[in-house]
Amino acid sequence: MRALFLSVIFLTITLTSCVTRKKLTYLQSDSFNGDTMIVTVTPTDYKVLSYDNLFIRVVTPDPRVSEMFNTLPSTSYGISVTEQSADLISYPVDGNGEISLPYIGKLHVEGKTLTNITDEVSSSLRDYIADPAVTVKMINNYVSLLGEVKRPGKYPIYKDRLSIFQALAMGGDLTDFSDRQMVQVIRPTTSGNIIKEFSLSDMSIMESEFFYVMPNDVIYAKPMKGRIFQMNEFPFSLMLSTITTFILMFNYIK
Repeated sequence: MRALFLSVIFLTITLTSCVTRKKLTYLQSDSFNGDTMIVTVTPTDYKVLSYDNLFIRVVTPDPRVSEMFNTLPSTSYGISVTEQSADLISYPVDGNGEISLPYIGKLHVEGKTLTNITDEVSSSLRDYIADPAVTVKMINNYVSLLGEVKRPGKYPIYKDRLSIFQALAMGGDLTDFSDRQMVQVIRPTTSGNIIKEFSLSDMSIMESEFFYVMPNDVIYAKPMKGRIFQMNEFPFSLMLSTITTFILMFNYIK
């Protein structure tokens, strides 16, 4: 009976201590003393891809000319845009990497930054329009969180420098059963998709170009190896009831 009791205790401890604190801690470093300055990399500017959607606003002294460019002249930058409505207020980039603008016609934008496109549109319009003020922004500015995230889904990138930790925070952080040593970022580029796997427990992630997320990034959090169930989903009441019944039967037979 004593051996059985010890076995039950051992089983309970094993089930409730599957994940150690070391496996859950971010940015670990043996040499970090709390005063060390960590210099993060400067993120590169996003380069537009085919099938992106660009919001282009042109303001000129002539409101009639401005209206030709702005599908919704009163559109504010805080408007809530869905994938279904993006085409209505944006200029979609076609499969050839081009957009079609009034006066300018076809303009190749794939592989260019928003600053590059703004300068090119402004320069081209000066041949026809006096003093055009041009603003170019991304419509499909999202990051997708998949895998062992508390709230997987697609989230808007609300600022230029959004770190991977800020992106995960929007999804409620990783679950306790996420393998923080094997997190993947899938990043589309003009040359194809890049898959980068790294450890969020290693402080050196802050020196990586993947520390800041880009539009259309997919962050995939892998589950830990050997994971069978989540502790918050395990029916402990059923387990305890089964153990109690087993002990009673064992005593009765004995």
